[in-house]
Amino acid sequence: MPSEAISGQHKRRSTRVPLALLIEIHDSAEAFPAETIVVNLHGALISTSIPLNIGMTISVYVYLTDKRSVCKVVYTDPERPLCCGIELDKPRNIWGVPLPPDDWEEAP
Repeated sequence: MPSEAISGQHKRRSTRVPLALLIEIHDSAEAFPAETIVVNLHGALISTSIPLNIGMTISVYVYLTDKRSVCKVVYTDPERPLCCGIELDKPRNIWGVPLPPDDWEEAP
């Protein structure tokens, strides 16, 4: 992912927070381990153990919070194919960030 995208120089829907969490990814066939690199209210940049494809629908389980979300793969790094961007089906703090940024307002 371009450095300006990670640093937030482009306008984002919600602030990105560097956070390494163990997660489990479920696709239609299997479950496998992954880890977050950066999270926000709308999704995350993750490192996976198998390549994912843009447009795939997956389910993410966060061990720390015992929360799940359906997600869509929206980005894969061409130079690092195991590094992917995912978008949550509904914006929310499934990651357990205890003091989320001000723009992490969740819809009621």
